[in-house]
Amino acid sequence: MIGELAALGAALSWVFSSVLYKKALFKASPLQANLIRLVSTSMFLLTVLITTKKIANLDLQFSVILTAGLSGVIGLVLGDILYMYSLKSVGVSKAVPLSCTYPLFNILIAVFLKGETVGFSIVLGAICIMAGTWMVSRQGNNRVEVSGGKFLVRGLAAALFTAVMWSVSISLMNVAVASPETSNIDGAFVVNAIRVFAASIVLFSACSISNRHLTFLKAPWKTWLILACGGVISLAIGWFFLTFSFLHIQESRAVPISSTTPLFSSIAGVTFLKEPVTSWVIIGSVFIVVGIFFLFI
Repeated sequence: MIGELAALGAALSWVFSSVLYKKALFKASPLQANLIRLVSTSMFLLTVLITTKKIANLDLQFSVILTAGLSGVIGLVLGDILYMYSLKSVGVSKAVPLSCTYPLFNILIAVFLKGETVGFSIVLGAICIMAGTWMVSRQGNNRVEVSGGKFLVRGLAAALFTAVMWSVSISLMNVAVASPETSNIDGAFVVNAIRVFAASIVLFSACSISNRHLTFLKAPWKTWLILACGGVISLAIGWFFLTFSFLHIQESRAVPISSTTPLFSSIAGVTFLKEPVTSWVIIGSVFIVVGIFFLFI
């Protein structure tokens, strides 16, 4: 069950990082926060590779590097930017449920493109988790006023395309870690590092072209520290857990388990922040737990 536990570890890591991101976004814009966390995590991962003398592990086949790099650009740059746009456009209650449908797309990719055998329990578990995520994510007080039908449609489309981008990114990561030279714990770490490096380079280059004075990097040192910690927890640890899980279980099983972050976020909110427990949270939590059960059997 190490694969399932690793996928759960990814979900828990993303809960802690989201709390840090929320705090940092009071002082930084979404694009600025995304870039700072990527750059900080890249420096952390490079330091780990150098100090552990694993830097030579980056010498992989070009196809593996390209696949891992594309995974980072598609998921951590395009996917995350679309997600932030959807949050701003249509609010949490609409953006989160739509974007969290990415496990469905991963199951479709696994079945039709990779030829994985997906049993009834996996499909049922994924459906339960997505339904539970929708229920847990319902937050009426976070809805935003949308002016104009086109703005609403664009926001909803951005959330849906976020799910597609994330699913493609995860599938590419799975392909990269399936190579003989990366099908071990060191390989999982290196693949995750490459995708973070690629995302950092692409986003930093794009921002530098539009802002040559690099003012997008100017943020209070406390904000930098918070985003750096969040990036390490999310990008270095959380995504490593998910990458490592692919070495032990199928993508169609690992991805739905890793998407249970809203459940743990709700538990943390109730326990530490004394947030009210609504009927939607209770029912949605039950659905998610049942879905996890189906995926573990």
